[in-house]
Amino acid sequence: MIKAVLFDLGGTLHTGSSPEGRDIWFASRIIGRLADYGILLGAAPEQLAAELAVQSEVYKHFSEQTLTEYPPARIWNDFYLRAYNIGQERLEPFAEELSFLYDYERPRVMRRPGLYAVMDELHGMGLRLGVISNIISRTVVPHFLAEYGIDRFMDCVVTSASTGIRKPSPEIFRIAERELGLGPDELAYVGDTISRDVIGTRNAGWKLMIRIRHEATAFRDAGLDPGKYKADYMIDSLTEIPDIIRRENAVS
Repeated sequence: MIKAVLFDLGGTLHTGSSPEGRDIWFASRIIGRLADYGILLGAAPEQLAAELAVQSEVYKHFSEQTLTEYPPARIWNDFYLRAYNIGQERLEPFAEELSFLYDYERPRVMRRPGLYAVMDELHGMGLRLGVISNIISRTVVPHFLAEYGIDRFMDCVVTSASTGIRKPSPEIFRIAERELGLGPDELAYVGDTISRDVIGTRNAGWKLMIRIRHEATAFRDAGLDPGKYKADYMIDSLTEIPDIIRRENAVS
């Protein structure tokens, strides 16, 4: 019987997009914030935007190969701002703030329709709820949950930034199991990607995997066979989830 449903954040609880020019706007934001802390990059926003685009992909490839998440200061020093030789110790006091801005402001995010109502309904069904997210900021997930008004429903929040472990490693799912005191056969996970969410749920042996469509993240699954890595359910809306759980528990 499913006793808890856990969710991915980006692409699942909210969707993200990058309107034209937003990368340059965000680069300008980072240049200005670094200047506030006495670090002058001497780079135009267009230059930094191009470097962030490249280096973020380099880091993402590294982290997906190793299934580890570096601390914020190391991410910014060794990858995102590598060209500027700032130094990890100098970045340490405000690296988390930069990571928060990266995850909160760089994309334009919109909560999924029906988000609060779905969480309220699942909670009312007696289910425990939580989040497992790959993300570089340690503070942005709790911030989003509070902003969306659903933090009170959450029994556990597990992130790669707080654990140093990334999906699809089963170990990050094991952490959530321990926090909830539940076993794999009592847990469902909802996410949007094959590479992190479907494979991660299967690696962990959880009872149910629900995949929600999000075209903006589909490129992350390039080269993966959706027939081989198949979710139990494919949905278009969070509002489909309560009935799925009722149906699954009715036959358990």
